[in-house]
Amino acid sequence: MADQAILIDPTKPTIRNLAFLKAGQPIIIDISTPAGQKKKFNTSYIGYLPKKYVLVEFPDSSKLGNFSQYIAQGTVITVRGLIEGRDGAAVAFISTVKQTLQIPSRIMVLDIPNAVTLQNLRTSMRIDTQIAAKVKIDEVFWQTTMTNLSVDGGQLDIVNGEKLVLAEDKIIDIVVEARGEKKNIELNATVCNIKQQVDGVSFGVKFNSVSKEQVVELLYQALV
Repeated sequence: MADQAILIDPTKPTIRNLAFLKAGQPIIIDISTPAGQKKKFNTSYIGYLPKKYVLVEFPDSSKLGNFSQYIAQGTVITVRGLIEGRDGAAVAFISTVKQTLQIPSRIMVLDIPNAVTLQNLRTSMRIDTQIAAKVKIDEVFWQTTMTNLSVDGGQLDIVNGEKLVLAEDKIIDIVVEARGEKKNIELNATVCNIKQQVDGVSFGVKFNSVSKEQVVELLYQALV
């Protein structure tokens, strides 16, 4: 009987998607403590051996702080990385620390994940962020922090904004100042919901269609 081709559905969370990550490329890892604290760290992907393990470099020790004690056997780690040459997509998977190495450098050895997904930045992905920005409301700029982000919308916090006049369906402009020689990212959005906070105001926004490309660029920046 002739061999039959096996069809792979690219939308399924197959571990073959690990091959999209390239050795040495920047990734973000999420670490959760037993008490429920979560934090993101930038680091580098090293590689993987099929059916055995994934290798990830330790984040910069000066940035790990107290979280360094939680990088130990059994710790759950979420890994995300952008796919080179694939517009608007990222690889993501959840694994556990198998062991840690000190030589030849500080390395995390992770279990091979059960599933590795491809996430389309243009349609579904939402990530927690701490993006400093300015928001223009009624011709006045306010300092704000964007606390989560997707291609469709995000959440903004303004400290000391209790007296700010906001209403649903109000059109606003958001400016994220660029570093170095890059251009500022300017977004146009509509206010969707408003929550008064103890120290200010928090509100959700929906990005307008004219800002879609800029939002994808901001997602890329937030991931790397």
